[in-house]
Amino acid sequence: MKYLKIVPVFVGLLFFSCSNKNIELIKTADKTTNVVDYVNPLMGTDSDYSLSNGNTYPVIATPWAMNFWTPMTSKMGDGWAYKYDANKIRGIKQTHQPSPWINDYAAFSLMAVTGDLKFQEDERESWFSHKAEIAKPYYYSVYLADYDVLAEVAPTERAAQFKFTFPEANKSYIMLDAFFKGSMVKIIPEQRKIIGYSRNNSGGVPENFHNYFVAEFDKDFEINHTWTDGWKLIENSTSSTGKHVGAIIGFKTKKGEVVHVKIASSFISPEQAQLNLSREIGSDSFEETKEKAKQTWEKELSRIQVEDDNVDNLRTFYSSLYRVLLFPRKFYEFDKSNNVVHYSPYNGKVSAGYMFTDNGFWDTFRAVFPFFNMMYPELNSHIMDGLANTYKESGWLPEWASPGHRDCMVGSNSAPIIADAFLKGSKNKDAELLLEAMLKNATIEEGRPVSSVGRAGLSYYNSLGYVPYNVGVNENVARTLEYAYADFTIAKMAQKLGKTTIADTYLKKSLNYKNVFDTSTNLMRGKNKEGDFQSPFNPLKWGDAFTEGNSLHYTWSVFHDIQGLMDLMGGKEKFASKLDEVFQMPPTFDNSYYGQTIHEIREMQVANMGNYAHGNQPIQHMIYLYNYANQPYKAQSRIREVLTKLYAATPDGYCGDEDNGQTSAWYVFSSLGFYPVTPGVNQYVIGSPLFKKATIHLENGNTFEIGAKNNSKSNFYIQSASLNGKGYSNSFLNFDDIQKGGKLEFNLGDTPNKDWGSKPENVPYSLSNELKN
Repeated sequence: MKYLKIVPVFVGLLFFSCSNKNIELIKTADKTTNVVDYVNPLMGTDSDYSLSNGNTYPVIATPWAMNFWTPMTSKMGDGWAYKYDANKIRGIKQTHQPSPWINDYAAFSLMAVTGDLKFQEDERESWFSHKAEIAKPYYYSVYLADYDVLAEVAPTERAAQFKFTFPEANKSYIMLDAFFKGSMVKIIPEQRKIIGYSRNNSGGVPENFHNYFVAEFDKDFEINHTWTDGWKLIENSTSSTGKHVGAIIGFKTKKGEVVHVKIASSFISPEQAQLNLSREIGSDSFEETKEKAKQTWEKELSRIQVEDDNVDNLRTFYSSLYRVLLFPRKFYEFDKSNNVVHYSPYNGKVSAGYMFTDNGFWDTFRAVFPFFNMMYPELNSHIMDGLANTYKESGWLPEWASPGHRDCMVGSNSAPIIADAFLKGSKNKDAELLLEAMLKNATIEEGRPVSSVGRAGLSYYNSLGYVPYNVGVNENVARTLEYAYADFTIAKMAQKLGKTTIADTYLKKSLNYKNVFDTSTNLMRGKNKEGDFQSPFNPLKWGDAFTEGNSLHYTWSVFHDIQGLMDLMGGKEKFASKLDEVFQMPPTFDNSYYGQTIHEIREMQVANMGNYAHGNQPIQHMIYLYNYANQPYKAQSRIREVLTKLYAATPDGYCGDEDNGQTSAWYVFSSLGFYPVTPGVNQYVIGSPLFKKATIHLENGNTFEIGAKNNSKSNFYIQSASLNGKGYSNSFLNFDDIQKGGKLEFNLGDTPNKDWGSKPENVPYSLSNELKN
């Protein structure tokens, strides 16, 4: 079988422009396909509250866009806006939702109907079929069967174009639902416009929060209606303001008549919304907007070229990469002078500079931001600028933002994100300020806007070296472990800035993980204020001292000092045996803390991989830890199993929450052959590449190539490796070696080579080894 090989059509990929028609292509045996067309935005949409196969929705947008668009199969306010097994659509909405658990904000929708006017969401919904639906990152199309209308949308960063193809009808309508929790609409017939705002949110906004929108049509309005609270229709009206309002415009249509809508929004002002529309769409046709969005995706996705004889692997890779490139959201705009400005979701003011949002760092510090540092250092520098602005405007670093501070998850994971960017060369004028912000998290507990910001239980952590089990601070062991790792990253950043006293202090604090390690069980365990371990102890108990996991999952959360953890367990063999145990035991669990079997537990249970819970983030790095015990062949086997068993470019293609690109980033990194176990360290831990060849086009203009000879379904064990033509036995890869460009070549086989990566010097970084030297 021929490889599905990417043909390099041009040199200088990073200078690709939206007007360049010579986009990179994948060539199959009989046709040529754009890389972006391997993406399935429906991957992960077959999910619900009880079992997540991704908890995603089809995002129709450009990378990191301020606004996304998605079809709605569910009611307004339902976090599961699009459910794959649904059969009716209520509209296509502008969405900013990062997670169904966080829910949406600033949403509104468009919907077309014909015949008798139906505008209430339960009445206007139309039957549809996936057979008459097209979902691409740059384009969405659906046939609204009840109305014989084809609805299409193509996006820009802050705007979009809609295209409605109507049947012959005396009564055809397009309605704009401005949603609940405060909205306004105004129809301006003489300008063929609807303007207004939506204020819906799920928290994290100032009092003056608005999403201002403007919609321009290319057909005269013959009918103007609005509705107000309680779905009360106000006929022949052009404006409405209330808790939940909407606008309806109507006209006669001929068979096949097309009505276009150009629409944009702004968090700053109505005038800025109009500016966004004029700048991003202007006089462009629908097809031009669609093509620009397509080429934008083609540019970004083609930065990594993979070759394989299995088209499903290509689909899964590029569908996962698409998810990695969606969040965090650009929450900034360009003013009349083309200066970067943003409405602050922290103080309600409009200020200069960058702002990003819709991200939970508890998830994304692990692989998403390390991916940006490898592939998008300039973007990540802007994100760091945004974090500095958040600190200036709220007094704290964010941990979960949507769009402002939200009370979700634990840890102090802004620290590794900032440190990793700084240590890998991010250009940021506010490095000193960001270190100040990191230190504030580590020293001040009072005045936090929500409990997830800063460090809950800080006074105990700083006085005892751990957050106690019996002082009313939940998930205390998880917090202790994550604080200790954050302290390590603070130390490393302070070290590079020449602040040796701070560095020494926080290196010592980073060893606090040892305080919650129980040598009698070789596991992490809750510890009381008095110094004794909590009892009774069940390592299978989810929650309680841990976050969405149990002790078997969190014991490995010592990202910076695996050697130290290994020493506590009694050496490499006992360490590796404990790793084995997680996979070999049945998927038993204790759900008593939650009082129900939460979806994360169920996803572990049904995967048939023991107590390994890949569907949630705390354990996703665990497989790579075999390398530290000089048993990388075990990691190679397990990684291939997860890549091929738990991921697919299908509606049920994830094994748990996708979470802002993190679970996808695991796939992207792991399929390339390495993973960032320790952000804040200049290494990646080597696994086993999925592809025969992968070529990474770096932002600095260099190219790094990864080859895998004899790669196949059964050949995934590394027999030997070379880096730039020289034999390579380390089970890690240096960040600088990638950035310089070069070639990493693996020779794979179907049996383990226990000699490769087996020497003490072959293991990745651990703090304990650094302290010994």
